[in-house]
Amino acid sequence: MNRSSILNLNSIFSLVRLPILGLLCALFFNANGQAKIIKDPDVIGRWDITIDKSGKSLPSWLEVQKSGTHTLIGRFTYAFGSARPISEVKADNGKYTFSIPPQWEEGTRNMDFEFEVSGDAIKGTMVYTDGQTYNFTGVRAPVLMKDKPPVWGTPVKLFNGKDLAGWHTDGKNQWIVQNGMLRSLHSGSNLITDRKFTDFKLHVEFRYQQGSNSGVYLRGRYEVQIIDTKSGEPEPINNQFSAVYGFLPPNKMMAKDPGQWQSYDITLVGRLVTIVANGRMVICQQVIPGITGGAIDSKEGEPGPILFQGDHGPIDFRNIVITPAK
Repeated sequence: MNRSSILNLNSIFSLVRLPILGLLCALFFNANGQAKIIKDPDVIGRWDITIDKSGKSLPSWLEVQKSGTHTLIGRFTYAFGSARPISEVKADNGKYTFSIPPQWEEGTRNMDFEFEVSGDAIKGTMVYTDGQTYNFTGVRAPVLMKDKPPVWGTPVKLFNGKDLAGWHTDGKNQWIVQNGMLRSLHSGSNLITDRKFTDFKLHVEFRYQQGSNSGVYLRGRYEVQIIDTKSGEPEPINNQFSAVYGFLPPNKMMAKDPGQWQSYDITLVGRLVTIVANGRMVICQQVIPGITGGAIDSKEGEPGPILFQGDHGPIDFRNIVITPAK
């Protein structure tokens, strides 16, 4: 056999060596001498949850992943605050438990969870920081992947510059229209579009005072953060200006000084989001894993409104235009 043939055989072996070794290892570790595929437990994945807390339905979200060969870890988003890590999800005879420390909740005790999974359904209990126990149910979160790119419709002005037509609040209204601007002069209720949307492109301009904080909620479930990053209190990078709150940080900080008009151009298709902040793309077609704190509900498969956060300080908006997908 010549040198060229030997080299060719070595190349072929290098291509098949790893799959063969993997198969041999699978056979070696099987007690019956047969190959066996080990299926991940049904708990792995993302879950849209609703907690029944004293008659109120609180949207929440859970993600469970494998770390290594057998340890389960995860993330959890409560009705408010950001997604927080779960160091271990413990399994015991078909039931799962985890515990997380308080974030913005009152009290000092952990929040303790126990639940079961059956196919695409989840149910369990939460012991809150006040020591009270509440029930929750949920379903597996939809993938929301699209087979084809969207065909965009006609742009629509969501704000007419004159009044609050097409909008409503989730409590007592503090929003006013002044000089062609939507203004919340102090903390109060959130402002929500009457109309709901699935996939869209959104242009919005905003202005905040020093230290103020707001947000644009896409479908009412995913907050794109508006915050005085330059002179306000320090925040984790996932919670700063132009981030998808608690999940996706911007690749460059484009925040201007308080008192200046700024803009977001946001495209949302399924779970894929692209954010242009003040003319610079800072998030490019990233997957939003789940709902953020403050979401209107956890029904991720349904259309939802545009929501402006009004409970974190003064904020102004103008030039709000949405282009829905057909």
